[in-house]
Amino acid sequence: MTAPAQRGASTTSGRFIVGLVFVIFFVISFLTNILGPLVPDIISGFKVSLAMAAVLPFSFFIAYGVMSIPAGFLVERWGEKLLIVVSFLCGTVGALSFALYPSYHVAIASLFVMGAGMAALQVAINPLLRVAGGEEHFAYNSAFAQLIFGAASFLSPLVYVYLVTHLGAGQQPSGALLGLLARVTPSSLPWVSIYWLFAFATLVMAAYVATLKLPVVERSAEESAGTLQMYAVLLRNPVTWLYFLSIVAYVGCEQGSADWMSQFLYRYHGFDPHSKGAAAVSYFWGLLTAGCLVGMLLLKLFDSRRVLIAFSVGALVMLTLALFGPAPVSLLAFPCIGLFASIMWPTLVSLALNSVPAHHGPFAGILCTGIMGGAVIPLIIGGIGDRYGLRAGMLLLYVTFGFVLSVGLWARPLINNALLGSKT
Repeated sequence: MTAPAQRGASTTSGRFIVGLVFVIFFVISFLTNILGPLVPDIISGFKVSLAMAAVLPFSFFIAYGVMSIPAGFLVERWGEKLLIVVSFLCGTVGALSFALYPSYHVAIASLFVMGAGMAALQVAINPLLRVAGGEEHFAYNSAFAQLIFGAASFLSPLVYVYLVTHLGAGQQPSGALLGLLARVTPSSLPWVSIYWLFAFATLVMAAYVATLKLPVVERSAEESAGTLQMYAVLLRNPVTWLYFLSIVAYVGCEQGSADWMSQFLYRYHGFDPHSKGAAAVSYFWGLLTAGCLVGMLLLKLFDSRRVLIAFSVGALVMLTLALFGPAPVSLLAFPCIGLFASIMWPTLVSLALNSVPAHHGPFAGILCTGIMGGAVIPLIIGGIGDRYGLRAGMLLLYVTFGFVLSVGLWARPLINNALLGSKT
């Protein structure tokens, strides 16, 4: 338990830092979930195959697998402030390098650097949110942070559409910002302009956080990054591996849907990726955000395992309509996958953490490593898609959603989710 004197200088200071953490969540999401709308432009702009296009989101999300556990050790050694500043600077270096030298090979390296920075940021800001907002408000603040995360995911494709529409070849940009972006962005690759915005935003955040005095975070033994011995104990437990794979499967579902839906709608139904395709991705994240609110209510009414099964079945139905339905149905069904995916992440994480009696900090680090599913699954979809067609590649999502569904059948948590009317 953190001593009260270490929670922040005052209530106002605490609220300010909570607001800062929410802004950081917004920036992380804005950078992370823009890759889906960019896939058609990556393919046409760099003249690459589906698998080669999938290497770019792979580079970004594999960084989560590489950095999640090391970042836990770094935050204990450096503290939250320094890790946040360094992480934002990684985002600046990654975004600026690609904005200056927009090529396929530079993109691979820059996205890995950006992904590493975003992974480290998430490790740093969650304990800061707990201390600044108070442990008693942590669950509420975490849920609100997820809503902000989803809102940014909804907005980023719309910003992309705006930039591409106004900076494309033959366009006459109006306004100082568009004029500046037009001068530094190749007219044949107008979508690269969004990386100038990323570089600016991350640099401003790094400079601003460097000026702040953040509260001290003291972790209990359960919250610490842990020792190698703790990881060894966890990795010998089959339950650890099952939940790790469930996170791999879920993030693979999420990113496999978001990354490929615009290209699928373009390839099979002829929808413009700069309008209908990007809008579908935007609504996917918007419905995923809205679904969080619905899910929060349902998880107070029903056992989380039953809710997980029901939402997984709904996602599989929407996936079927998206892949095999006519064009108008497919255009609607793809975003609806996000609605049914909305409760999967918090449900899987809570079931996992409630299924082991100790070492929850290290276990959380292992689970976060599973975010690499966002790297692996889209890449496999692209590889299958090059050989047998994108529709065949996206059939892999039946396997990943099916694995998520299976958790609702085999999970045996030590503590069940509290329901309305139950005794606490």
